[in-house]
Amino acid sequence: MGNNLTLIAESPAQGSECPIQDMSGPSSAGVGPDGAGVGADGGVVDPRNLMPPPNQRPAINQPFPLPIERQKSTIPKSGTEETWVYPSQQMFFNALLRKGWEFGPDTIQADDMAHIIKIHNANNESAWQEVLQWENLHNPECGNPKLKSFGGKAKYFSPRAQFRGWMGYEMPFDRHDWIIDRCGKEVRYIIDYYDGELDPGSHEFALLDVRPAMDSFEAVSDRMKVAWWRFKDEWFPAEAHSQEVQ
Repeated sequence: MGNNLTLIAESPAQGSECPIQDMSGPSSAGVGPDGAGVGADGGVVDPRNLMPPPNQRPAINQPFPLPIERQKSTIPKSGTEETWVYPSQQMFFNALLRKGWEFGPDTIQADDMAHIIKIHNANNESAWQEVLQWENLHNPECGNPKLKSFGGKAKYFSPRAQFRGWMGYEMPFDRHDWIIDRCGKEVRYIIDYYDGELDPGSHEFALLDVRPAMDSFEAVSDRMKVAWWRFKDEWFPAEAHSQEVQ
């Protein structure tokens, strides 16, 4: 996971592959005349996640067959009544190969891909639950936020991650930017992924730092409000509890 394996959901309608994105940002792809992105190699990519169409075909010299079934997430997809859909094991394996990963006959087993997919899905569900906690600050203004688009930015450390690095803390192994549709308003979230211990029961792996990007006064206000609540909860727990009861 330290090689910037990006863990993110995908769209069934667009059929895009999301694993192991490692992009330099919007400049990694242009926009075609039909609104779809055009990659550096001229291939069409999904503008929602800057990834090419799904590949469910077994790779050449693949040592074992892999399932092609895909699991629905709980993350609602903007503009639809559907949810985003996670990649199949075959899609994930093909994406790893496309990004330059090489596997010998003894380096990976079929069971490994099953665990990778479970970790991938669990961490994205956790990220969405964190987003919902932030979005709850704007309920009932908007009680049904949805994920509109996303992209990996592993090469671009967020300002907070950089500051933590200067203080001697570990750097995240990956970063995502998610665009949330808050009932018609686009809100950008930053998600930093830090190495954590694998929980065998839940398959949660990464420690997530999820917060709205400070792109607006509203986002800055949300960040300051939550920071104050966390400060009071840590240093004055009795006072914070009494206010919750009231």
